[in-house]
Amino acid sequence: MPKPSVAELRPVVHPEGVKDRRSGEHWGGRLYMREISLRIDRHLVNTRVTPNQLTYLMTVFGVLAAPALLVPGLWGAVLGVVMVQMYLLLDCVDGEVARWKKQYSMSGVYLDRVAAYLCDAAVLVGFGLRAADLWGAGRIDWLWAFLGTLAALGAILIKSETDLVGVARHQAGKPPVKEAASEPRSSGMALARKAAAALKFHRLILGIEASLLILVLAILDTIRGDLFFSRLGVAVLAGIALVQTLLHLVSILVSSRLK
Repeated sequence: MPKPSVAELRPVVHPEGVKDRRSGEHWGGRLYMREISLRIDRHLVNTRVTPNQLTYLMTVFGVLAAPALLVPGLWGAVLGVVMVQMYLLLDCVDGEVARWKKQYSMSGVYLDRVAAYLCDAAVLVGFGLRAADLWGAGRIDWLWAFLGTLAALGAILIKSETDLVGVARHQAGKPPVKEAASEPRSSGMALARKAAAALKFHRLILGIEASLLILVLAILDTIRGDLFFSRLGVAVLAGIALVQTLLHLVSILVSSRLK
């Protein structure tokens, strides 16, 4: 069977609205990865590869970001970015192959969410261990490993807070939350949320953004000759994770999502 062209794939695997989803599409997907994934799709859609198999592979790449970051020096940070970019690529490809083959499943949605949790956590835990200098000649400073793990916990809790809204509504017999319900009822909270959205500092604890930040900090560390910038980055990300966990929880409670 001939491989479909990119032009044939595009209207099927990129239906209207896919790239415009407010919370379901990463900027990297919109900017470049969806175009790369189309070129990969055409080699997979006529094979026996299933969307769930691609999701499993995606999860593996996301988790591998942690050991990749443990490679000393700049190469570890580069490998971390590569692992996370492969995760993002497969995150696009699995859904696109599912649309072409019409192989939709609830397990696929569930596995995709698990992969997102694991990738974010792996990057932040790996960053903390990297900052602890596991392979250095001196004493391992476990404070940085703790702070990296704390940041990872915050990233997971934020995702959980969002997902648990759906769980709470389902158990209460309520329909899925509408987009308008996520708007805070308090004008002060609404203003704070708009400010946070404009600054986008909260995105730094997501796996993709964190991996790019780690690479920048690794370059600065290489110039300086120590781990000062990486350790500063771990501390900042841990702080962001703690603050954002609390703010996100309050934002949910003062919105109409639980009404």
